[in-house]
Amino acid sequence: MNDFNNPFADLNSGGLPPGSSKDTPRKSRGRVDIIRVKAGRGGKTVTVVQNFVGIGLPEKEKLAKEMQKTCGVGGTVKEGRIEIQGDKREEVARILTMAGFTPVFAGG
Repeated sequence: MNDFNNPFADLNSGGLPPGSSKDTPRKSRGRVDIIRVKAGRGGKTVTVVQNFVGIGLPEKEKLAKEMQKTCGVGGTVKEGRIEIQGDKREEVARILTMAGFTPVFAGG
């Protein structure tokens, strides 16, 4: 996939210094957990992404917006977690992988 079509191309640079090649291998941006939650939500299922390390609220909001657009559902960033309506674990994992994270399906 070329960077022109990748909405996370600017995120995938991983903070490389200017002049560094993007072809050089870089470390993952970290593990994030994807869980499906139903309890306490009136019977509705929500996909929750949590345990982000080292990213701020603006980047989480950008990821959440891309997830909502791709999945065609609503969502929010709440208490450091991204919550997407419905069971959208596979789609969310694909987006997180494109952004350089290592998604792990945890729990329910």
